[in-house]
Amino acid sequence: MSKMNVMIKEDEIKARLAEIGAEISKDYKGCEELVLICVLKGSVYITCELSRHIDVPVVLDFMSVSSYGNETESSGRVRILKDLDDSIDGKDVIIIEDIIDSGRTLSYLYEMLKSRNPKSLKICTLLDKPDRRIPESTITVDYTGFVIPDKFVVGYGLDDCQKLRNLPYIGVIE
Repeated sequence: MSKMNVMIKEDEIKARLAEIGAEISKDYKGCEELVLICVLKGSVYITCELSRHIDVPVVLDFMSVSSYGNETESSGRVRILKDLDDSIDGKDVIIIEDIIDSGRTLSYLYEMLKSRNPKSLKICTLLDKPDRRIPESTITVDYTGFVIPDKFVVGYGLDDCQKLRNLPYIGVIE
């Protein structure tokens, strides 16, 4: 295996997710139901940890979308592998992503979900790589954990060919 360097420690991730949870709680104070859409598989760790820090009633739903397959670069073709179980019509919704790279997949997902008439639709990501954003990307990130450089990262849900998701930190494979 290649050398692994820690980019973001577990305690830093948990502290930042607690801060974002407090910010979301403040922004949605009085909200009857906040739908967190966990984008599988990478966002599971983030969604679970974040939801513990949100004080308004939370409902979790899951989607699986892919533009990577087993590659490290986006193919540009977005596929819905698993759609939501419930309607988001008239609901406050936050899409939870592990990382935003080119923005292509999330732009597609955002527009698709927006067409389903949610009351509000926001985006939360643990990691943002703005240097990789493509010009066509129309997304605005509402809640960001960390802005990172253009490095291939793993851990805390992020994988390398489905492996290393369970690392308790964000690491860079050298």
